[in-house]
This record gives sequence, C-alpha cells and structure tokens, in this order.
Amino acid sequence: MRYLIIGGGPAATSALETIRQYDPEGTLTLVSDEPAHARMALPYWLNGKIAREQTYTADETTWEQLGVEAHIGRRATSLDESARRVTLDDGTELAFDRLFLATGSSPVRPPIEGIDHPDVQTMWTLADVERCLERFSDLACPRIVFIGAGFVGMILVGALSHRQCQLTVIEQEDHILPRMLDPAAASIAEAWLASRNVQVITGATVQGISVCEGNDKHVELADGRTIDADVVVLATGVRPNVGLVENTSIRTGQGILVDDHLQTNVEGIYAGGDVAQGPSLYDDEPVVHAIQPTAVDHGRVAGANMAGADVSYPGSLLMNVVDVCGLQCVSYGNWQKGDEDVVVKNDRDSIYRRLVFQGDHLVGALFVGRAHEVGMLNDMGMVKGILQTRPSLGSWKSFLQENPLDIRRPYIALGVPNQLAGTTLLGRPSRPPHYRHQNAQPEPTNTEGHGQLLEAIQKSRS
Repeated sequence: MRYLIIGGGPAATSALETIRQYDPEGTLTLVSDEPAHARMALPYWLNGKIAREQTYTADETTWEQLGVEAHIGRRATSLDESARRVTLDDGTELAFDRLFLATGSSPVRPPIEGIDHPDVQTMWTLADVERCLERFSDLACPRIVFIGAGFVGMILVGALSHRQCQLTVIEQEDHILPRMLDPAAASIAEAWLASRNVQVITGATVQGISVCEGNDKHVELADGRTIDADVVVLATGVRPNVGLVENTSIRTGQGILVDDHLQTNVEGIYAGGDVAQGPSLYDDEPVVHAIQPTAVDHGRVAGANMAGADVSYPGSLLMNVVDVCGLQCVSYGNWQKGDEDVVVKNDRDSIYRRLVFQGDHLVGALFVGRAHEVGMLNDMGMVKGILQTRPSLGSWKSFLQENPLDIRRPYIALGVPNQLAGTTLLGRPSRPPHYRHQNAQPEPTNTEGHGQLLEAIQKSRS
C-alpha cells in the first residue's frame, strides 16, 4: 500500500505514526514545505526560551525510523484524484493508494492600506518568526502593535511580554478574545494586561498603515487616532488551505469536508487538522476546529482507517486554552449557547468561571485564573472530561449550579473517569509528540503499550 501525507504538522505526524503501527510494510511518503514542527512551540522560540530546532517534532532520524520518504521544503501544487497522483512544485510526481491531506491553514491578510510593508508581519511559520527575531535584534525596545486580539494574537502578546518591548493590541470587537470569552471574562483579562503595561484598544478598526521618516510606522484607526510602531503584527485569524483540492471533485465548505472516518467524498482520500471540516461533539453540522488536540486525533483516526482499520471519530470538542501574560483563559464546548448558566466572578483575584447547561447536560464552560493555579487546572481537566463523555447530570446539575467550584464530586459520581478510559480515542488521551525542551529528545510515541493497545483494538473489531 502506498500512503502519501501532505503536510508536516501534528495531524500529519500523528497519521504517519498510526499508519506505521497498523502497517509495518506499507510505503510512506511525506511532503511538507516546512520541517515538521509544533506551531504552538513557536512563541517559546520567539521569547527566547527555546531554539528553533527545539520546535521540531521530527527530523531525518525520525523519518528513517518510521521508514518515511520525506520531501521537506517541497510543496504539492496539483492533485489528480482519478489518476491517484500528486505533483510537487519541482515537477516530481508521486503516486498513491491512500492520501491524507493535512495542509493546515494560513493567516488572513485583511484589505488594509500599507499591509504589504515588510515590517507588517504574521508570526505563523518558522520563516515568519526568523524575520521577526532579526528585526527585533536591531531595536533596543521595539514598539509592537498587534492587529487582532484573538487566540493567536494573545499567545504572541504573552510571548513578547517577556522581551523588552512596548506592546499595543487593537481589536475591532468590543473585547479581546471575542470568539473565546464573554465580555465579563474578557474584562478580567484586559485589566490583567493593563496591569502589565500592555495597551489594549477595543472597538477600533484599522484603516491604514503608513511609513514615516526614520521608518516609523503609523497605524491609523478609523476614529482618527494614530498608534506609532516599529513592527506591526497581523493576528486577524486563519483560513484552511484548500487550494490543492479546488480543481478536483473533493467537496469543500469552509474546509475539506470529511465523514466520521475522516474520509472525503473521494474514496481513499482523507483530510485532517486545520484544513478539515468534520464531526463535532456539540454541533450537528461539520465544523473546522483548528486546534492541536483535534489535529492529533484526526491524524490517528485517519491513519488507522487508511491502513485498513474501522475507527469512527466521535467528533471534536471545541476548546481553546491561552496563557495571557500569566493569566489562563479557557473556553470549552458551546459556551455561547445553552439555556442556563452559573457564573463566579472575582475581579480582585482575577477569577472567572462560567458553566453552561442545555437541558440535563453541561455543554460549555469558561475559566479565567492565574496560570499554574493547581485547583483551577484540575477543575479544567474534569470539566473537559464531563463535556467529552456527555453524561446526563440528573441531580448533579443543581449541585453544580449551587457549587460551581466543586467539580470533583459530580465528576466521580457520574462515572466520568471510567467512561473516559473506555471511550478515549484509540484508547488513550490525545498526546502529540513533544518538541525538544531543554535539549531533551522528544518522548517516544511508538511505545510498546500503544502498540499493544492498537493490536487489542484491531482484535476487538475483527
């Protein structure tokens, strides 16, 4: 069997490892325009905690161990689904029996005058971060203006807050993290940023970016205000990279549409990660969940099915976790929906918690609190477990409404730990390969236990 993987992110590497677990003899080929790396590790490189190489999740040794023919630095330019062939940017043609599309997503560049100036940058790729670090090295205390205060923007603000620089964040919505937090939760995060000398401007639209004498940039707002900057960072969202399938019969919506086996409408062609639009735990319609845990799960399910297994994906749980300069902000599930909720808010201690219910079920949650606060971290994990297993709460619903800080008792009483042990994807928690930290090698993913587990799953399905 000839397996071809397009992409080098967590979905791609997860698929490769899973395919090799199921099929030791198949031919594995990978195409990626960048070295395989953890995008979520880039901020740690940006703030100087790790080196570029420590963001990598795989290298030549990894490919050799897995028996992968890796085309790194190459880009797939066309797909012929009928001929089962992909053409690369250097003219190379690769044939396949099974194809996994993990082409990821790319930053959105809004139509703003002056946006193409070299000092108006995204921080999405390895090359992006390299350019930014080179630019910062020329400045003693760079003035950095972020356009957009969503998930990516806040991660980057947190990373750069460790450097000596002046940070300003501009968001067109009325509060930061608008897709992730409600206004009450966001107000705590905004106050936290202000206390750390990060200027936050909300409800503002950027009209243009001009360059003045001395290479100073002026970020011009629609209300007439002007913000001075040395570097402008775009953090205005991302969109799935569906270009490779645009002239094919593969169906797309917001992303590449897939079923519960992560297969597209074309047999033998699968998709996962940021580019895939597939099942969700709490939505009837297929969705794009551009988060790393979903990408890893997609890779596992697609890889297993590509290699001949029959694994159904129950759907992804929408979740976002971001450290905003030491303040943890978390959203789970459909927190914007539901018919009842309970809220705990403490501005003085920067604490916010909201549990959202629909009928007899918990369907969403928000958390804000100091990073590394053990109690909140434990509760976050237990709430995630309840959302994943979706038990009927019964009398525990009123208990949670009266005691929203006591998650442990309903978590145990509802049997969530046992349900998780039996239903977690492929039998174990999502766990992508870790990037090298402090010169430690990545933890092995092809463990004996994982191999035994996959063998047991195969036997149980036969």
